[in-house]
Amino acid sequence: MATICVIGGSRYFGKLLVQRLQARGHRVTVINRGSIPPPAGVEHLVVDRDDEAALIAALGSRNFDVVVDQVCYTPVQAAIAARVFSGRTRRYVMTSTIEVYDPATAALPALPPGTPVPEETVDPATWLVRTDLPWHDAAYLQAHYAEGKRQAEAVFAQHHGFGFAAVRSAHVLGGGSQEFTGRLAHYIERITQGRQIIVHAEALPSVFIHYQELAELLEWAATATDFTGPVNASSDGPLDARALSAVVAAQAGREPLYRSVAAGEPASPFSFDRHYAMSNARAKKLGFSFSHTTDWLPGAVAEALNTSTAPTS
Repeated sequence: MATICVIGGSRYFGKLLVQRLQARGHRVTVINRGSIPPPAGVEHLVVDRDDEAALIAALGSRNFDVVVDQVCYTPVQAAIAARVFSGRTRRYVMTSTIEVYDPATAALPALPPGTPVPEETVDPATWLVRTDLPWHDAAYLQAHYAEGKRQAEAVFAQHHGFGFAAVRSAHVLGGGSQEFTGRLAHYIERITQGRQIIVHAEALPSVFIHYQELAELLEWAATATDFTGPVNASSDGPLDARALSAVVAAQAGREPLYRSVAAGEPASPFSFDRHYAMSNARAKKLGFSFSHTTDWLPGAVAEALNTSTAPTS
């Protein structure tokens, strides 16, 4: 049994992670700003992680075997956490994102066309950190989300105060109304309403993961292995926007309508004009077994369809 601190953990796969850890007998502490309480029996520290003095005060003398950081978006937040948790934990796991590989937001090493992107494409141990940039500005952060994640990883990787791992998640789907991004709902609404889906003429594939599988992988990263560095988290089986639409259409019983646009033009979510489907080979080598996207996507779509058509009271 381990003592585990989860920063965030109030919704979606973070909430499920907390439930999984608790069910397996771990002593769990959740840190968030208090908008959503954790399950009964989970210690809850209500504090703003951006307030370093308040975070230190809230933690008191607590130490943890592992910290799982679900809501670190900037190098400034990472620097605060690195200082605060040094000497308080032996292992720190940060939830990161496939967006770190987006070639539209950073100059990355060129790979042969269609090559699944390996973790070493973005090495946090060597990535430049700029804490002087306006990371506290919401508009700047939104426009530089991927770079914020890259630099947050870099702060932890270069800190050396604890073992650090970054879980770079593929696009997360499933959970019906819990899937708060609205990206799958975009396809469901357009297909069920007979509206066009906008796709690039040469739409390229990306990778996905079910929210339950991501929670399972985060639990594994926190408790079952001591790997360090980044690891990609994606189900087997990349899909492009048309293949995703076909799964939705099959569940909805409607034919999808498309409108093609050129590379560089705005399009529906998950229509990409650049390739950055990730390789999940490292996680497999370390011992994690992934599902195939087609194993769970039809069920996720059906759940979302039921949610979208459920009567409101």
